[in-house]
Amino acid sequence: MKIPEEGYLLRVFVGESDQWQGRPVYESLVLKARELQLAGATVLRGPMGFGANSRLHTTKILRLSEDLPMIIEIVDSKEKIDLLLPHIDEMVQEGLVTLEKVQVIRYRAARKAGVDCESP
Repeated sequence: MKIPEEGYLLRVFVGESDQWQGRPVYESLVLKARELQLAGATVLRGPMGFGANSRLHTTKILRLSEDLPMIIEIVDSKEKIDLLLPHIDEMVQEGLVTLEKVQVIRYRAARKAGVDCESP
């Protein structure tokens, strides 16, 4: 799979306990991105954060795993990300979604026989 040198970084900030159809929202988004054949997705779990309501979420003692921040990052072309945006709109009831232009320096996967996975 190739990503153009000018790509886009989509970030979705949600809570660890946010659900969509019985699954965590972060998991649902990654599976949808895979289904739509986006280049890849990464989920990051934050040890501390707060959102629009200013409620602090932290891993501090006595407050372990209280809805920690989750960030889903996806880099691909604008066209591919645009395919995912309606699903995000539906799945993310609370959170933040950002999109920024990025320069893709390198995108590689392990080479398989007859398949070139290197970026242009």
